Amino acid sequence: MSNVIVAFSKREDAVNIRNILTRSGVGVSAVCLTGAKVLQHAELWSEGVVVCGARFSDMQYMQLWELLPDGYEILLLAPSGKWIGELPEGVVGLPLPLKVQDLTDTLRMMCRAQEDIRKKRKSAVHRRSGIERREIERAKGLLMERNGMSEEEAHRYLQKTSMESGTNMTETAQMVLRMMDV
Repeated sequence: MSNVIVAFSKREDAVNIRNILTRSGVGVSAVCLTGAKVLQHAELWSEGVVVCGARFSDMQYMQLWELLPDGYEILLLAPSGKWIGELPEGVVGLPLPLKVQDLTDTLRMMCRAQEDIRKKRKSAVHRRSGIERREIERAKGLLMERNGMSEEEAHRYLQKTSMESGTNMTETAQMVLRMMDV
């Protein structure tokens, strides 16, 4: 599940929401009283949901939204009159007073959507361009010619070197071509 940050200007409100979520089986990563503290915690994780009120002592929810890293969404708990116009994409509003079931269902839905996006991003296959494929083939050909490797061995060598150096296959192939002065 995504990281959940609970943020309200009043400690009592923050603790109450955290307790409700925890009792409902939702893990809370942090509880904050200011927007600045939310931003500090948000920098630690790549994505999450901030459950918050409309105003903090140092900023409003819209300012927080603009400063949050990509990958974060806001679940705004406030009277609908406190919402500034229409809520932007990535901000979901629940009007107060709210039902616990609405809060937990909405938060779970937001976290599930983030997880789906993360899975799609992870499973997206990198398609190499024609230039990249040609560079890899040239590097394999050079390894085969100068080092007496089979095509399979040359390919495995590029893969292994790529993984060990933390670069992709194209960058590794370019490095091989540079090292062999081609």
